[in-house]
Amino acid sequence: MTDASWDRSRCSVAGTLAVVGEKWSLLVLREAFLGVRRFADFQRQLGAPKAVLTDRLGTLVEQGILRRVPYQAAGERQRHEYRLTTKGLDLYPTLVALMQWGDKYLADDVAPLALEHRDCGSPVHLGLVCDDGHELTSAREVRPVPQAAAVTAS
Repeated sequence: MTDASWDRSRCSVAGTLAVVGEKWSLLVLREAFLGVRRFADFQRQLGAPKAVLTDRLGTLVEQGILRRVPYQAAGERQRHEYRLTTKGLDLYPTLVALMQWGDKYLADDVAPLALEHRDCGSPVHLGLVCDDGHELTSAREVRPVPQAAAVTAS
């Protein structure tokens, strides 16, 4: 693949980063995956400024990653919870990949959080697997292939 053959303006990595690539957005998603749903709980866990958190939650809702669900505690006004959508849940492997990289290169002796399979208790890790079931151990085992819609005219 040559540098000129692929239209980088259509890059999926850049598009994804435009939606979730800001620090607070990723941390909001981390908390959502840990079960946080309410604004005050996000703010308490993250320590994010209220305006920043409001903006990030709004963006994630606008992008269809979170959805706002009304709730009302007895004697209080109606508020909203933020719940992951299917689109949001599909970002889980991305956060796990970032976590694994941080555990490997940034954590001291022990990773701050472990992931276990809920059914059997075994450790969970990410891996690359091709459609034929081969587990890949390096980026060098992958060949990028431009798709017809992303190829630029020379």
